[in-house]
Amino acid sequence: MIRTEWLYWLVGAVFLAMAAQMAGDRSNPKRYGSAAFWGLLGLSFVYGTWVTRKTAPAEPLGVAVLAMIALAGFGFTGRGTPRTTTAEQRTASAARLGSRLLLPALTIPLVAVVCSTLVKHWRLGGRPVLEAGGETILGLGLGAVAGLVVAMVVLRERNPAVPLHAGRGLLESMGWAVLLPQLLAVLGTIFQAAGVGTQVGRLTTHVLPDGHKYLAVTLYCVGMAVFTVIMGNAFAAFPVMTAAIGWPVLITQLHGKPPVVLAVGMLAGFCGTLVTPMAANFNLVPAALLELKDQYGPIKAQLPTAGALLVCNIAIISLFAF
Repeated sequence: MIRTEWLYWLVGAVFLAMAAQMAGDRSNPKRYGSAAFWGLLGLSFVYGTWVTRKTAPAEPLGVAVLAMIALAGFGFTGRGTPRTTTAEQRTASAARLGSRLLLPALTIPLVAVVCSTLVKHWRLGGRPVLEAGGETILGLGLGAVAGLVVAMVVLRERNPAVPLHAGRGLLESMGWAVLLPQLLAVLGTIFQAAGVGTQVGRLTTHVLPDGHKYLAVTLYCVGMAVFTVIMGNAFAAFPVMTAAIGWPVLITQLHGKPPVVLAVGMLAGFCGTLVTPMAANFNLVPAALLELKDQYGPIKAQLPTAGALLVCNIAIISLFAF
């Protein structure tokens, strides 16, 4: 049986290998800080297995997170020059290969879908091939490995160190922001456990007049967008605002249709995703990868769309939920 933890170990091993490369890269003036940051992350992926099994204390993971925050926050991480092809070589290769360059990217979702729909039912010796409950994440991991193999075949590359160097360059370009979605998802869980949604709901009931459904809809949608801007993740904002306004006011008191209220409410949160630097993987990382002069360029370009969509979401709930 293929276990989920094996995938985490593989991810940790990749981070450790890249950290070793960073430590030896003299073109990076902050190579030791970068190596320490990504090395701690790689070790955390491996060590976390025993924390989950409750056979090892969780405190070292907390110390590692604090150390990573200090390394990134005080500017001890930097960017080197990985050994890879030049821009001219990549342009010529892209012109030669054409649409075949899409094959590795298409392989990943294809393998993930096959694993989560077909392979999950396969058994070997009476045991499932993929660990129960982890078929989707395992499918994504196996898809990434298969995509790497396809890429090396398409590009006729035999040296496995080449994609590792290229991946390190991509990782250093994105920097610590690549971890922001995971950190914000944890923040949403903390907010939910702390009862933030309940407290916001109590404040709302004191301010919101009874029976004013359109005002309640506006508060719910705008609140979803604002909390998403703060937390960087609509999935983190959803339980907070739904516990505060969505369920107790719009659905219970005003008898709104749950599918419309909840689905469109999530879309209102995505309007906040378009305009927040906290959603680094959507807004800051693309600017860094494209080397834009203005790192907030994507946010500025998406602001009018976000505002228009938010108004549309308010109208949809108002017209079709009651």
